[in-house]
Amino acid sequence: MSFLSKLRTRTGPGRSGRKGPPPCDCALPEPRKKIRTVVTRRGAAWRGVLLPLVAIALWSAVSALHLVKSGLLVSPLAVLQTGWQQTVSGALLRALSASLAREASGFVIGTVGGLLLGSLLGFSRLARRMVGPSFDTFKQISLFAWIPLISVWFGLGDAAKVVFLSLAALLPVTAHTCDGIHAVPRSYVEVARAFRYSRLQLIAHVILPAALPSIFTGIYLALIYSWLATLGAEYLLVSGSGIGNLLIDGSEQFRMDLVLFGIIVVGLTGWALNALARAIERAIFARRPLRAS
Repeated sequence: MSFLSKLRTRTGPGRSGRKGPPPCDCALPEPRKKIRTVVTRRGAAWRGVLLPLVAIALWSAVSALHLVKSGLLVSPLAVLQTGWQQTVSGALLRALSASLAREASGFVIGTVGGLLLGSLLGFSRLARRMVGPSFDTFKQISLFAWIPLISVWFGLGDAAKVVFLSLAALLPVTAHTCDGIHAVPRSYVEVARAFRYSRLQLIAHVILPAALPSIFTGIYLALIYSWLATLGAEYLLVSGSGIGNLLIDGSEQFRMDLVLFGIIVVGLTGWALNALARAIERAIFARRPLRAS
């Protein structure tokens, strides 16, 4: 019997006088509602594409009518041609792979450190009293304020960028892990103690599953923050290649087609990371009711 089943047995309402097997609360599937749900989701997806299409249409009209100087705003066709050239030459793949490699390294290091530190602050009162005030002060410092110190200690190479990205991922994971552990209902702990759960069982089967939504929120924010910090690190620590360096090259050469193409790549990459995180979240939480039952 799982912990949730025990919790329902202990805290649920009393038995009624009805004899025989309990009534089945299963309902037959309703095809019409499912079809409407699918249609609604498809309509929502098309509505999400509407705004980018309108923006591209306005962009094309402004460029064709020469309402803005050609040096400041190029046509979508010129951006498309530049993107094709960057893709065929391999420059896009090199820049994007370098940025994603830094982002992945900083995200993993910061997430692991955040889970450990957040768990320590969540489970240990002594650590919370000794480290908690320092961490609360630390997270109030702007992330970019650490750039001068990081550049002095680690230089301008990839090591400095990974350290910067690790800090960006560390803060949200630590905060949400600690808050998720503290937010576990007291009744869960009391029921687990009534069933004589050991401390390890209490942590593994009660506290961590209950805190998982908050922990995953911190990991999701760490993924987004580390990607945003990747561009900031490549802007401020200009050594090496990456999407940020591609944007810098475009602005220095006054190539607005290259700058706009880089911005589009940054947006699409962030959207893909967001979609990946949401898909993993749905896959994880879709299995939780099955396990609990």
